[in-house]
Amino acid sequence: MPIVVDPDLTVVEKLRATLPPGGHSVDSTDALMSWLRNRSEEYVVVLGPGVPLGQALEVAEGLRIERPTTSTVLVREQVDTEILTKAMHAGMREVVVEGDTLALSSAIERAYQLYIALRGPTGASRHGKIVAVFSPKGGVGKTTVSVNLALALADKGARQVCLVDLDLAFGDVAITMQLFPSHSIEHAIGAENALDASIVDPLLTRHADSLMVLAAPSMPDARDRVTPALVSRMLRTLQQQFDFVVVDTAPNFDEQTLTALDEVDECIIVATLDVPTLKNVKVALETMDALSIALDRRHLLLNRADEAVGISASKVETILGMEIAASIASSLDIAASTNAGKPIVIANPEHQASEIFRQLAQGLIDEPDAPVGAVPTKDEGVEQDKNARRFRRRK
Repeated sequence: MPIVVDPDLTVVEKLRATLPPGGHSVDSTDALMSWLRNRSEEYVVVLGPGVPLGQALEVAEGLRIERPTTSTVLVREQVDTEILTKAMHAGMREVVVEGDTLALSSAIERAYQLYIALRGPTGASRHGKIVAVFSPKGGVGKTTVSVNLALALADKGARQVCLVDLDLAFGDVAITMQLFPSHSIEHAIGAENALDASIVDPLLTRHADSLMVLAAPSMPDARDRVTPALVSRMLRTLQQQFDFVVVDTAPNFDEQTLTALDEVDECIIVATLDVPTLKNVKVALETMDALSIALDRRHLLLNRADEAVGISASKVETILGMEIAASIASSLDIAASTNAGKPIVIANPEHQASEIFRQLAQGLIDEPDAPVGAVPTKDEGVEQDKNARRFRRRK
C-alpha cells in the first residue's frame, strides 16, 4: 500500500486524498523507516514537499538498494532540472509537482504495476491474517465483536486492517460504524477472474480510525449473486494488502460463509449464556469438525457473560468441549456506544470490554502464549478466572 511522508498534516490529507484507500502516513523519514522495517508489502513511498530534499534523496537511495520493489515518488512545490537530476541519481521513480493530482495518481499506479512485475506472478504472497467472527445464531453480538476487534487491531493506524461485512443479506457493519458507503462487495460481482487491488480499492470505505471497510450489499437480493469464487478471491486479494482482514460472517452455513471459513487463519466463535445459542454453537462446532474447518484455530468468546442466568463459564466449556478465550459481561455502555455509532473501544477505551478486545487483538498479533481475554471481575457479575485463557496459534 502507499505511504505518505510529510510533517504537515494538511499536506498529508491532500496527498492521501489522491491515493488508493488503505494508505498510511507518517510525519518523518525516521518514522518511515520504522514503519517499513516489518512491512514488506508497501509498494510506494510518497515523499511530500515538507520533507527536506536531502532526506528525501537519502531515503530513495536506501530503498533503491534495500527494497527495489518499493518505489519512491517525490512531490515538490517546484521542479527544475537540478531536482530532477538529483532525484534520478538517487533512484526516485518519479517527481511530481504539488497539486498535480492526476500525475500523482498515475505515478502511484505505475509504481503498483512495477511492484507486481518485479514480484512476479507468485510474488504477491499471502501475508495478512484472516480472522472470521462467527456464530450460528443471530443476536449474540457478533457484529459488535467484529467491529471492536477490527478497531483494536488497527490501533490508531499501527496496522492496516480491513473489516469485511459478509452478512450479505442483512449486514450491519456500515450502520454500526455510521458509514455511508457508495460501493460494496456487490460492485465486484462478475469480476471474479480479474479481481486485484486496482478493482478492490475503490470498493472500500475508510473509517476515521484508520480502518477500511468492505460493506455488505444494500439490498438482500444481491446475496445470491455473490459467488463463493468471488468471496475467496476477494479475501485473498485483501490479504495481500492488509495486515489483518476481519470477516463478520452470516449466522448460518451458507456457501459464502463456508468459503470464508475455509480461508481463515483464526476463527472466533461468539456465544451467549442461553440454552438455544449453546445448542446451536455445539451443532456448529460438530459441523466444522466434520468439514475440517479451522481445526485448532477456533477461539470461544462468551458475550453477555452473566452467571446469574444459571449457566456458569465452566459448564459452557464442558458443553462445548473448548476453553473460553475471553468473556465480556453484559453492559449498557456497550449497547449505548453502539447505538451512538462509536464502538466501545473508541467511546470508552478504559472500559473493561475495551481492554478485553485489545487483549484479543494482541493475542492475534504476535504472542502465541499471551493471555488474550480476561473474565470480568466480581463487580461485574462474573468471578475472576485464575487461569488466563490463551489463543492457540496454528503451527
